[in-house]
Amino acid sequence: MIKNITNVRGITCWGAHTGVKSMRRDLAIIYSRVPASAAAVFTQNQVVAAPIILSRQHIADGKAQAIVINAGNANAATGKQGQKGALAMSQSLAEELGIDRELVIVASTGIIGEPFPTDDIVTGIRENVKKLTNKSTAGTFAANAILTTDTFAKEGFVEFEIDGREINMAGIAKGSGMIHPNLATMLAFIVTDVAIEPALLKETVKEAVDKSFNMITVDGDTSTNDMVAVLANGLAQNDILKTKKDADYPVFKENLEMMMTHLAQQIVLDGEGASKYIEYEIVNAPTEEYARTMIRKISDSTLVKTAMYGRDPNWGRIISAAGNAGLPYNYKDTDLYLGADGKSVQVLDKGIPATYDRNYLKKLLRESHLNIKLDLNNGKAGAKGWGTDLTTDYVLFNSVYTT
Repeated sequence: MIKNITNVRGITCWGAHTGVKSMRRDLAIIYSRVPASAAAVFTQNQVVAAPIILSRQHIADGKAQAIVINAGNANAATGKQGQKGALAMSQSLAEELGIDRELVIVASTGIIGEPFPTDDIVTGIRENVKKLTNKSTAGTFAANAILTTDTFAKEGFVEFEIDGREINMAGIAKGSGMIHPNLATMLAFIVTDVAIEPALLKETVKEAVDKSFNMITVDGDTSTNDMVAVLANGLAQNDILKTKKDADYPVFKENLEMMMTHLAQQIVLDGEGASKYIEYEIVNAPTEEYARTMIRKISDSTLVKTAMYGRDPNWGRIISAAGNAGLPYNYKDTDLYLGADGKSVQVLDKGIPATYDRNYLKKLLRESHLNIKLDLNNGKAGAKGWGTDLTTDYVLFNSVYTT
């Protein structure tokens, strides 16, 4: 059986239907038997949903024990009614679990500006706490209960060793549209039984998000509700990780980055209306941040996205986007490659158009997984990012989202 968040020591969960969404599960609860070190990053949108405001307050001390998520209503731009709703979610779950309200993280996803159905959700919380379990099916229920326009659940699990102890780490995520670097209409929740200091976890989570969730884009819109939260409850009983100098810290960091990258890629694979999954890579850049910034600019270019949708090897759009990244850049040093499925064609050689078989390249671009690689020949750093094409299906889907 495939492992999920229920295989992390001390974690129980459930996913239920409360009626907020007509046909699908719409409430997820994740609970750690003991308080956990906790860290989260949130949306950079200036319009902030009520659960984000509350969860920022609750996680400020680096501790949490439970997460409750509702789907079908974003609880954003809902005023005092929405604020009271988010508070009621945390309060009702805390009462049912017998824990402090400040140990509850709250998240919501759905349509912005709709009155928040507090009574339905609170009733759902109180009715479903008793169903919390570590059975594998519960993990799947929870992963499905946080979805909105997603077409499949995003889950991940990894196990590794620290201090001679087996460490389990698992995550669930949602996201399909309104996806853009610096988070998007995206929620991700990761649980692990490693023992780690809250301050170190917070720093590591931020760095891992920068390399994963902040390197994806579907449509260039950052949402009001974005959140990535990590709970580490210490039940593996390893010697607690305290600093980056600890011998086993790199193992933890590597696996957290791997987990986040996996979930981020799943989100891109489910991009609304997308027909292409595109991996962007920059090598031999001056710095890693330079490479990330350039990738984000290229991957979010409407002209690049539409060229990939049309299977058009119009590499000039890629170079133009790179030049618009606000970075010092000499395209005459650049080698550029386009391809798919491990095959690539060099289209630019030190800034000069390369000789290549255009028909062969167009055939490669028919594939659903594409690769765009820039060798800047100007350093030793690099980065990767992931995005989609921009299709007519995306436009049609989002033109009638609420109607």
